[in-house]
Amino acid sequence: MAVVNLLLAALIACSHAPVGTLALGDHRPWPPALAALVAAGRLRTDTNATVAASTDFGNITSALPAAVLYPSSTGDLAALLGAANSTPGWPYTIAFRGRGHSLMGQAFAPGGVVVHMASLGDATAAAAAPPRINVSADGRYVDAGGEQMWIDVLRASLARGVAPRSWTDYLYLTVGGTLSNAGISGQAFRHGPQISNVLELDVITGHGEMMTCSKELNADLFDAVLGGLGQFGVITRARIVLEAAPARARWVRLVYTDFATFTADQERLIAPRPDGAFGPMSYIEGSVFVNQSLATDLTNTGFFSDADVARIVALAAERNATTVYSIEATLNYDNATSVDQELKSVLDTLSFVEGFSFQRDVTYEQFLDRVHNEEVALDKLGLWRVAHPWLNMFVPRSRIADVDRGVFKGILQGTDIVGPLIVYPLNKSMWDDSMSAAMPSEDVFYAVSLLFSSVANDLARLQEQNQRILRFCDLAGIQYKSYLARYTNRGDWVRHFGTVKWNRFVEMKNKYDPNKLLSPGQDIFN
Repeated sequence: MAVVNLLLAALIACSHAPVGTLALGDHRPWPPALAALVAAGRLRTDTNATVAASTDFGNITSALPAAVLYPSSTGDLAALLGAANSTPGWPYTIAFRGRGHSLMGQAFAPGGVVVHMASLGDATAAAAAPPRINVSADGRYVDAGGEQMWIDVLRASLARGVAPRSWTDYLYLTVGGTLSNAGISGQAFRHGPQISNVLELDVITGHGEMMTCSKELNADLFDAVLGGLGQFGVITRARIVLEAAPARARWVRLVYTDFATFTADQERLIAPRPDGAFGPMSYIEGSVFVNQSLATDLTNTGFFSDADVARIVALAAERNATTVYSIEATLNYDNATSVDQELKSVLDTLSFVEGFSFQRDVTYEQFLDRVHNEEVALDKLGLWRVAHPWLNMFVPRSRIADVDRGVFKGILQGTDIVGPLIVYPLNKSMWDDSMSAAMPSEDVFYAVSLLFSSVANDLARLQEQNQRILRFCDLAGIQYKSYLARYTNRGDWVRHFGTVKWNRFVEMKNKYDPNKLLSPGQDIFN
């Protein structure tokens, strides 16, 4: 109730703030450098703007900004940051909001300025593709504005017969947003996360300087920004590696009732050959289904038929399995005459339950955009815009069996679960440790994503359950790294990054955002 009252008080205060004033309760005018933005209605303090920027996908917390900037060009961003650094007593922190897909307010600027990045893409119109997505003439890379969504990058690239190599599971996120975290999906075992597939960036730093950076030019900024949680600047352009796009994907799911066999097969699929090349599979992820919600969760994948679900449920009952596991994989192809034999040669090396392999054949775009269909269906049922107390971790390979024992076969047994439980291995060799993203020290580590949704007024229970899971990992000495984390004290952030990387992180913050203006919602320096 206290949070609600504070939000209402802020709304009332904001509704009485004169348009163009500097802050709630502070009636100095905006600096002259921002007068044109105020006059053009692009820097707004009205409640229609501020309330819309006060919530996020997580639907767990909220924070009202004092103002929202709707930029029409990157020059507007530079003007805001320049004014912030040159105005004595400037009271605002600044957050750059893409799709608002943060979980715990990471894209918020409480009492500050939120930048509505999508406005950059709305500034001009283009019939064929968004104006800030440009594929190179040789098809080697695409330049995409930081505000652009990956689904639009995909479509613009496919029109030229090419596509990026590394993705997230959900494509309605912005380029700048995912690159500020890492950007992972089932392609990362062979191509690394999205941050490993960037050639060059344009960044406006925290002190308002527009800089181009790469591994050869301003390399410290390049490495800091990729996975840097928005702490050093805003990505306004990313040059992303492309490859020839396949036409179709053979999409398979393989069922297991034994965790050790499940993970051994996953690790076999992601292991490089002696020559360093990877096998033919293009994408590898895995899912865990706990017995009490097995039928519902299998149905919710949108992959299995009713008959398939019935067979898998019967298998679990026959084997008295409290959990069922599934490897999800694709083999991308152009020539259909060879895909069946190539896939068979891979499946013959695996140890899934005999007779429990399932296949679908889809276009490449249909596979990559698969989660959007689920979003549309859930939104119609009112189940998309609920609270999402997600828990994402990177777990060392040596401890993943302990997570199965303590979490999947322990804490989550006997509970109602709504949302997928995703587990899959990644090769550390495909990550660049000089970038800001934190990862475990082992050569192979697992992404563990527990994507809970609160659909039964059970947010408090799910949050407490997450805390039990983290306590279990801490007491068991599992050296996990949180992904998409939001800590609230400095010690947790130091532990997250490790001392060496943390010291470098602080050094880069002092260099590129010395006034500690950017991304306050991460609670790192504010």
